[in-house]
Amino acid sequence: QVQLVQSGGGLVQAGGSLRLSCAASGRTVSRQTMGWFRQAPGKEHEFVAAINWSGSSTYYADSGKGRFTISRDNAENTVYMQMNSLKPEDTAVYYCAARYDFGDRRYVLPNEYPFWGQGTQVTVSS
Repeated sequence: QVQLVQSGGGLVQAGGSLRLSCAASGRTVSRQTMGWFRQAPGKEHEFVAAINWSGSSTYYADSGKGRFTISRDNAENTVYMQMNSLKPEDTAVYYCAARYDFGDRRYVLPNEYPFWGQGTQVTVSS
């Protein structure tokens, strides 16, 4: 089992920045692909970004390219997502997610991740 505890988020004006953190615990946390998803009211979970187990590969949805940066610190068992130039349409509950993987395959669907954090609200005002 893997437990994910999120922190960060909050209210920010458009153009501002936030950093989300996701601390993982459990077995072999370093051998996992970690992803971030978001869910706006009335919408499905949307893929935002992911990073492979070593941190050597990152990939993003078009909505966050150039503005969001995902990173990880395996020594601290923590994944981060730095979000810059935030827009009102970025408003959502953000979730980190994890799955065991020791390769470089890309995972962008919610059902590919069995472990989830509790979610954190990000609100961007115009």
